Amino acid sequence: MKTIRALIWPAVGLAAILFSLYGLYHELRGLSLDEFLASFEAVPLKSWLLAAGATLVAYAALAAYDHLALEHLGRRLSLTFITVCSFTAYALSHTIGASVFSGAVVRYRAYGSRGLSVSETGVLVAFCSLTFVLGTLTLSAIVLLIEPEIVDRFSAVIPLGASISTAIAILVLIGLYLLGSLIRFRPIHTRWFHLEYPRPTLAVRQLLIAPVELIGAAAIIYFALPEAGNPGYMVVLGVFLASFSAALLSHAPGGIGVLELIFIAALPEIDAASVLAALVIFRLFYLVIPFLMALVVVVLFERRQFLERRRAGP
Repeated sequence: MKTIRALIWPAVGLAAILFSLYGLYHELRGLSLDEFLASFEAVPLKSWLLAAGATLVAYAALAAYDHLALEHLGRRLSLTFITVCSFTAYALSHTIGASVFSGAVVRYRAYGSRGLSVSETGVLVAFCSLTFVLGTLTLSAIVLLIEPEIVDRFSAVIPLGASISTAIAILVLIGLYLLGSLIRFRPIHTRWFHLEYPRPTLAVRQLLIAPVELIGAAAIIYFALPEAGNPGYMVVLGVFLASFSAALLSHAPGGIGVLELIFIAALPEIDAASVLAALVIFRLFYLVIPFLMALVVVVLFERRQFLERRRAGP
């Protein structure tokens, strides 16, 4: 039974990849390599620089997730250590897939070396995951209120009024979360950790910081897209929220195929080669470069831990 459970998520990820690649094949079957390379080379230097800046904003916000979680736990660590740990955890988990689990392993190794227990690490991971969900919900509500017709890009059968009602429902849920923080609803108990609502001031900061990472990540793609046919940042943000959430839920490593399929299908006014080029730039800045840097950090960290254990002796 344990073996079967262990294979479930890899199987889900593989199925998502195969389905997405099949859909991409039909979306891109008329696209040539020369067209893609021409679109990639047409991205101006200014767009590359803006995309790089947006990447820094996104990863700085992710470090703030960990900082808020540690403040919630009442733990004080150096800002440099938190930033490096957060960067490494997210860089690896975004690329490997199954982000909650892979990110938890990295954090357990890193924060455990600073005295955090398994249960505290569990609370930290849960808090960071909740922060991401809050950011996704907040931005989704904003996009649906400003661009309610965006639902037509995903399904023609969803009525326009559903966008407004969905946005209101989301805002009500967020309001309940703030209320729970204000009046201190009952904590959540599990076998592994004890999670309490954060202080009201911390919850407000959580809601303010949570969307920044997604805003920065979506901006990478927006800056890399051509001006011709570009539907605007809010539409790109809405498509990114849908595609990125689907990629995470699919547990496909790096969301491979999932992001591309949804973006190309949802942005028909932009040439598919240009959309694909923008997504390659996104993967380069948000996934590939951070992943390679994170591998170096892990190797150096484990080497340091090994040397410290060796000096300490048996």
